[in-house]
Amino acid sequence: MGVSCVHLTNVHDEGDFPMLTRRHFIATSAALFSAPIAGPVLAAGRPSEAQKAAWDAMVTPPGYDPATTNPWGLHPRFLPQRVEARGDLLPGDIHVDAVARYLYHIEQGGTAMRYGVSIGRAGLYEPGTYTIRRKVEWPRWTPTKSMIEREPELYAQYEDGMEPGPQNALGSRALYLYVGNRDTYLRIHGTPSPQSIGGRASSGCVRMAMPHINDLYEHVDTGVTAYLYPPEADGLA
Repeated sequence: MGVSCVHLTNVHDEGDFPMLTRRHFIATSAALFSAPIAGPVLAAGRPSEAQKAAWDAMVTPPGYDPATTNPWGLHPRFLPQRVEARGDLLPGDIHVDAVARYLYHIEQGGTAMRYGVSIGRAGLYEPGTYTIRRKVEWPRWTPTKSMIEREPELYAQYEDGMEPGPQNALGSRALYLYVGNRDTYLRIHGTPSPQSIGGRASSGCVRMAMPHINDLYEHVDTGVTAYLYPPEADGLA
């Protein structure tokens, strides 16, 4: 699954992570965005609205402010920020910069919300162009057959699925990535392991801190495109 290349030369605010070279498939996300602006199948039973609200309260820190709340000890650059976006990017779409570990949600008026993410471990992350065809609050999770075969000690116990809740592997929200009408089993989702943000930790999905994906989820429509750009060329970082 290919991703269209983008070419631009100016680098604005991303000096604290490895820069892309000609060996990479795309230019750094600084080509697209400038410095921050100031200022599987669902189970038959679903959690009630009251239960979902209670879980949301559990995973949202007291006095939550997206720009400053950081009980997880993340690098400050991974906290949500509004940044300028290149004018030709389509509002509503999502762009995941796998090098910087950023997810950008394009807004109207030339801005984007930027969030820190974790991506798949080496060899498991799948760059490509996807469509978000489903979005679920407090989803159920079932590991894929390949995940169980690769790491049975971790995943075999969940082969029949893991019920929704704060310890569920998909966390509080999930955006489901499709190619055409085919579910890729890749997700942009919350995680009960927010300390992984900024690294490579998943089996292929894009992870976000739960309060961050809760914010993002409200503004994402089904049918939009998600661009997952390649990570470092050697796949080791």
